[in-house]
Amino acid sequence: MSVGNKERGIELISSLIPVSRESLQKLELYEALVRKWQPAQNLVAPKTLDNIWVRHIADSVQIFASYPQARHWIDLGSGAGFPGLVTAILLDDLGEDYSVHMVESNGRKATFLRTVARELELNAKIHNDRIETVLSSWDGPVDAFSARALTSFSNLCHFVQPFISKSCVGVFHKGRDFDRELAEASVSWNIDLIQKPSRTDPDARIVLLRALSSKDAQ
Repeated sequence: MSVGNKERGIELISSLIPVSRESLQKLELYEALVRKWQPAQNLVAPKTLDNIWVRHIADSVQIFASYPQARHWIDLGSGAGFPGLVTAILLDDLGEDYSVHMVESNGRKATFLRTVARELELNAKIHNDRIETVLSSWDGPVDAFSARALTSFSNLCHFVQPFISKSCVGVFHKGRDFDRELAEASVSWNIDLIQKPSRTDPDARIVLLRALSSKDAQ
């Protein structure tokens, strides 16, 4: 790992949100677990591993920092836990009631997520199932949804539409094709959102979805 990459990542994180020494230590433990499991599980793209503090950790922090008032999150397609586990680490530092639910259909990745949550003593629950199945019977609190490099914006709208309201938003990391994705989604959905430039990737942005309704319902 490049020391410079870690230092730049921590500098980026600190510019986004106050982070305690304890949270940084947990992020370091999380990083170590990713590296330990990576050879067998291929948790992240191998070419990004040496840039993990910027490409994955700081990138995930900016999702939480875009809506820090949320205390109950659902992370869709959690993969290696970016951003879900990072969100749980940051929330754990606040000393308040919180929950992070992570939905991951891949059994081996779900096992990794449970291992990290257990070792770091996080209030994170892992749902090893399809997103549609988990959300169809959801009856718990949710303030925000997150997703990173998961699926098209139109599909994300389909997943979260029953929940999006003044008290629940979607916070999504989207790439250079988002303008096209938004145009496609706008054919079927009335959308109210805010876009913020990504601090870690000049071609990406953070999308804050604040209101959503189907045009078919009009």
